[in-house]
Amino acid sequence: MIRKLIVLMSLALVLDSALFAAGPLLFDKSEYAARRQKLMAQIPDGAAIILGALPATGYNEFFQSNDFMYFSGVEIPNAMLIIDGRQKATTLFFTISEGAARNEGLSLDLARNAREVTGIERVSPIDQFTSALSRLAGSGAVIYTSFKPEELSRECSAEKFGILQNAMTFNLWDGRLTRELQFVKNLKDRFPQAAVKDGAPLIWDLRSVKSPAEIEVLRRVGKLGVEAHLAMMKATRVGVPEYEMSAAFEYACKKAGARDIAYNVIISSAENHPYLHYYRHDRFLADGDFIVVDAGPALNYYVVDISASYPANGKFTPRQREIYEAAWAVEAACREVYKPGISAQDVQPLVNEILTKKGFDVAKDLFKIRTMQVGISHNVGMAVHDVSAGGRAPLKVGQVFACDIYAVFAKENLGVRVEDTVVITETGCENLTPGLPRTIAEIEAVMRKK
Repeated sequence: MIRKLIVLMSLALVLDSALFAAGPLLFDKSEYAARRQKLMAQIPDGAAIILGALPATGYNEFFQSNDFMYFSGVEIPNAMLIIDGRQKATTLFFTISEGAARNEGLSLDLARNAREVTGIERVSPIDQFTSALSRLAGSGAVIYTSFKPEELSRECSAEKFGILQNAMTFNLWDGRLTRELQFVKNLKDRFPQAAVKDGAPLIWDLRSVKSPAEIEVLRRVGKLGVEAHLAMMKATRVGVPEYEMSAAFEYACKKAGARDIAYNVIISSAENHPYLHYYRHDRFLADGDFIVVDAGPALNYYVVDISASYPANGKFTPRQREIYEAAWAVEAACREVYKPGISAQDVQPLVNEILTKKGFDVAKDLFKIRTMQVGISHNVGMAVHDVSAGGRAPLKVGQVFACDIYAVFAKENLGVRVEDTVVITETGCENLTPGLPRTIAEIEAVMRKK
């Protein structure tokens, strides 16, 4: 009986460890330390304050803000980071009971022994944050903090800022600042002697170049995204509602362990082709419809962006074939051309040269559409429209972005989009979302198998 009890207790401990303590950080703690050290090197005159996400206000799963997750890997609500560039040390502030952590499915190891788990030099209760901030401001340190909004699940910081400014700050009947700008205001009011600077450009510059560990995670996310797209393609046929296609994608992601998807599944067909982010899923597919689907999973705080185009009935018409083959050829040519140091304006001549050798007439109007030329779209990473240091600078090793080729023909109720997530390597680029049927023969073969 005693032996049986010991076995049961051991099993309970194993299960508890698996659920709440195994892998409390996505990356090794040295990865996060390296990121913090890079930020410290840019702020030798002060310290960066990184705000963690607040507790969920409804019955939604808690997601940490991307900047906080990037520098710490800590998924605890209402936490704060001070990354000190002068002392070359970081302090993590949080308070959470083991019961609260367990209720949220958070790591008990992290709650019990944050210093050892994270490798962060100092850990303090959240009620000590204000006094620490006061000492910092009184010491003459420059305070860096992001003036841009936090990114939570399915959010993009720059877009969120514009939305909140228009809907809240500039609203005559509201007028509130964003949480981040209110924090900046409070810093300036309470510590008028301290210089407060926007840390977002520094943080975004670091996040825009992915480490090998991040790229490996993105490969796994890409594999899942392709499998989910395949599930959606196989669910497509004349008479099917678009919401059923969307459900097939989301189910495949959740079944594989993704906690969320990167953004609302976009499905454009018929009269909705001009609306590139259409996600209402309110049509039943008709014979002759050509569909554009744009969807990506979110796994371990990283996402990919994938678009595909195919006929609802599984058979391309001559016109559908013409625009699709052009888009696919441009996308494939772009990936041949991408390499470190190349700029967007240098891509198109090289792409046209490749297309001409393959027999395409690049003088056709189809190839003069701006979105059918260079493919370099937005950065991808922790957000689908990931942060960027700004501008279309020459491509860098480790830069991850969407190679996005598309065109809309509104008068024909027709559109096409071919999009993959790619990373710039030392010698060229790597497709992080390979394996989706892309040629017409491959697509028609898959759609024949119901």
